[in-house]
Amino acid sequence: MTDNAFSTLNLPAAQLDNLQQLGYQAMTSIQQQSLPLVLEGKDLIAKAKTGSGKTAAFAIGMLTNINPRDFGAQALVLCPTRELSTQVATEIRRLARYQQNIKVVVLCGGQSIGPQIGSLEHGAHIIVGTPGRIKDHLRKKTLSLARINTLVLDEADRMLDMGFYEDMEIIIGETPEQRQTLLFSATYPKKIKSLSAAFQREPVEVTVESIHSNAHIKQALYITSKDNKLYGLERILANYDVQSAVIFCNTIKVVKEVCEYLCQQGFSAKALHGDLEQRDRDQILVQFSHRSCSLLVATDVAARGLDIDDLEAVINFDLPRDPEIYIHRIGRTGRAGKEGLALAVFSDSEKYKVDAIAEYQAMPLDFEAIETLNSDKDAITEPPMVSLCIGGGRKEKVRPGDILGALTGDAGIQGKAVGKITVLDHVAYVAIERDVARQALKRLEQGKIKGRKFKVRRLR
Repeated sequence: MTDNAFSTLNLPAAQLDNLQQLGYQAMTSIQQQSLPLVLEGKDLIAKAKTGSGKTAAFAIGMLTNINPRDFGAQALVLCPTRELSTQVATEIRRLARYQQNIKVVVLCGGQSIGPQIGSLEHGAHIIVGTPGRIKDHLRKKTLSLARINTLVLDEADRMLDMGFYEDMEIIIGETPEQRQTLLFSATYPKKIKSLSAAFQREPVEVTVESIHSNAHIKQALYITSKDNKLYGLERILANYDVQSAVIFCNTIKVVKEVCEYLCQQGFSAKALHGDLEQRDRDQILVQFSHRSCSLLVATDVAARGLDIDDLEAVINFDLPRDPEIYIHRIGRTGRAGKEGLALAVFSDSEKYKVDAIAEYQAMPLDFEAIETLNSDKDAITEPPMVSLCIGGGRKEKVRPGDILGALTGDAGIQGKAVGKITVLDHVAYVAIERDVARQALKRLEQGKIKGRKFKVRRLR
């Protein structure tokens, strides 16, 4: 038995069996360091990024403290975004399968509050959600946190960046003082230290090395004047022939300016920021993951929950003040042993940020003048796919196989022309190769899915 086997932990046999069935082979570094402490009931500050296995690191321990016969809320997980809340709740439900009737309720904005109130009336063991909406439920007295024994602050740094400190303060004030508080954060700014000091008791600190190997990521930085940055970005895109990239900016204002400029130049670009309605945000993320949009211009906060396995490049249009955020950004490319590309354009006034990043990485960061790049290439190619939107989703019992069948059955389009299929609650999206998109749209408009007619439109 290895020392990173789950069987080394004091867990019920049914829980260990469930972990095995779910394919949890061995503990990740964050699980190995955190779980023994969580099971001992200690407060924890864990520095770990998305993808490190942190959900299981708090959920496995949290579930051992749940009494299934008590339908009051016993655990609360606060997350910065609806996407992360949904991901976390899905994973907790999987991990909770070894016990019967563990109810997990998601409370987030962007969705109507009525059905949430209905769910809470039937009782819930675990609440997962965003601070704003949980505060709404507390105000309406539709949620009680008086019996919470485990509180988890997931991606606490992002919640602070989004201005949730006061909401978190109000929410935590409604929980019992005798509780376990687990704080997870990808970065560790001063604000996290003060958050911990205010709400934790003698927390144990655990760190999982978040600096990824640079072996698979090529970093290239280009200096230019402040007024020339947009042209510099265009030149980078042309020179590197980037087909799919996330472009990071520090503010919503700059995101909008950059996206508008790229669209004017003929690029396929979408802006992702906190001012968007949830529906629009979902649609943009789908188009990017479907490869029917090439460039995603985003703030750090908006890019949370963005899970693209095969991201060709990350481009920093604005360098962040915190070097750790730069590392976090570029870590989205070059995953699973693939080659990644991290590019940046910066002005003289940002040179101090380059120096700080180089110091943090403990390796020099070379840069060149933007003029050294070849400006003759034509950068603009259309995205390879087109996304079609279907007016029916999970709640209408639509499954990916139904959509694929409707497109490819009896003299339909070839299966290889169909890309990713994403099914949400009341809507579904399918990626189609550009040259057969019109044919696919016509087929779905004229045909049926599961014997029913659904509205279909092409996303622009």
